[in-house]
Amino acid sequence: MPKDAFDLVIGLGLSGRSVIRYLAEQGMAVRALDTRAEPAGIDHLRLQYPKLKLHTGGFKKSWMQRSQRLIVSPGVAVSTPAIAEQIAAGKEVIGDIELFARAASRPLVGITGSNAKSTVVTLLGEVAQACGKQPGVGGNLGTPALDLLGLDAGLYILELSSFQLETTYSLNAQVASILNVSQDHLDRYSKFSDYLAAKQRIYDGCQVAVWNRDDLATRPQAPAPREITFGTHPQADYRLDPQRHELLHNGERLLHLDELTLTGHHNAMNVLAVLAMSHALGFDRDTALATVKGFAGLPHRCQKIAEAGDVRWFNDSKATNVGATLAALTGIGEAVHGKVILIAGGQGKGQDFSPLAEPARQYLRAALLLGEDADKVADGLNGVPCERVADMATAVKRAAQLARPGDAVLLSPACASFDMYSGYAERGDDFTARAREVSHV
Repeated sequence: MPKDAFDLVIGLGLSGRSVIRYLAEQGMAVRALDTRAEPAGIDHLRLQYPKLKLHTGGFKKSWMQRSQRLIVSPGVAVSTPAIAEQIAAGKEVIGDIELFARAASRPLVGITGSNAKSTVVTLLGEVAQACGKQPGVGGNLGTPALDLLGLDAGLYILELSSFQLETTYSLNAQVASILNVSQDHLDRYSKFSDYLAAKQRIYDGCQVAVWNRDDLATRPQAPAPREITFGTHPQADYRLDPQRHELLHNGERLLHLDELTLTGHHNAMNVLAVLAMSHALGFDRDTALATVKGFAGLPHRCQKIAEAGDVRWFNDSKATNVGATLAALTGIGEAVHGKVILIAGGQGKGQDFSPLAEPARQYLRAALLLGEDADKVADGLNGVPCERVADMATAVKRAAQLARPGDAVLLSPACASFDMYSGYAERGDDFTARAREVSHV
C-alpha cells in the first residue's frame, strides 16, 4: 500500500462506525465522511479516535479521488453521483458485509427478504444456541457483522438487506435464503427488478439455497449445489398444510400450529424457513422443534401486547411495507374468530397499496388510517370502511369502540414512521402503551 493510501468510510451510522473500528484494529489508514452536518454519535467518535480525519456535510471530492477504496454504508446508495463517478473510474466500492465475508473463518448463514428477516434470523439463532453451536447473530439486525468477528462464534447468522447486498461480492454462504419478495424501497430503486437483483446476490457462491416455493422470485436465478424449499406448495420440502393446520417435512408430520406460541400462518412460514435451514445445517430436529414451539416472537413484529373482552391487540409496527402488512393481515385474519380492525398509514415510499384490498375485504371490520399517506392507503383498500384519524391516541380509542368479541386490533402500518415518529419502535411503543391503557392491562 502506498504510504499515503487510505480507505474512505462513507456514512457514520452503526455499520460505518463498525467499519472504522475494524480497520483501526487492523492498523489500516482510514478517513470517514457523512453527508449529514451532525450525524448522531460523532462527538463520541471524535473522542474515541482523535486522530481520525472526519468530514461532514457532504462528499469531499479530493478524498473521494485519493482514497484507495470506498466502504459505503447501506444507507448511502451507490448510485449517488459522487460514488457512481468513482465506480466508473474503476475504484473498488464495497460495504461492511464484504469486509466481513473476506475475514470470516466460520460457516455463514445469510438471510434476506422483504419481510420476516429479523424473526427468522433471531429464531434460527435460538435453535443454533440450543444445539450448542454458539452462533454470532447480527448484520442488519442488532450487532454489526464486523463486531461479530471478535466473538468465539461457531457460525454466523446474518440478516442482510438489499442495500448491504449491493456492495457484497464474496459472501459464499454455507446456507443462503430469500424468504419472500414484495415491493419495498421503491424510493431508492428505479425499478423492482433492481431490488430483486440485489436480493438475489445472497445466493452467489452458496452451498445450500433455502427458498420459498410459493414465491418464485425467491428461487436462485442460477441453480445452487443444493436447494431446500418451504411453503404451502405441494412440492415444498417443508410444507404448511393450511387445511390440517400442520407443518410437514416431505409428508411427515412435524407439529400442529396450535403447538406454536406464534400466531398466524405467516409466522408458520417463518418457522418452516427456520426448520429448513436447521436441516441444511445438520441441527438436531427434536431440539429445533422444541425451540420453535416456545418462541414468542420479536417486539413490534406481530407481537400480542394485550387481550381484554375477547379482543386481542397486536403490535406489528415493524411492518413498513405492503408485503409485511399483507402477511400480518392474512395471518391474523385467519387466526381469529371475528374480524380485524387495522391501524395503518405513514410514509408510503411510493408503494402500490392495492394488494391489500382483497384480504382487507375478507378480514377487516374497518381500517383506521393516519399519517402522511393515509389517503393513498385508503385508495388502495378500495371499498373497505376507512376512517382518517389524527394520531395514535385517536386510532386506539376508535379501535376499542369498534372491536367486538373475537376481533383483533392490528397495528400494521405498511408505511415508514418518520412523518410522526423517530422510527417504528417509538410508533409501536406508543400503540402498545395506549392499547394496554384502553384494555386495562
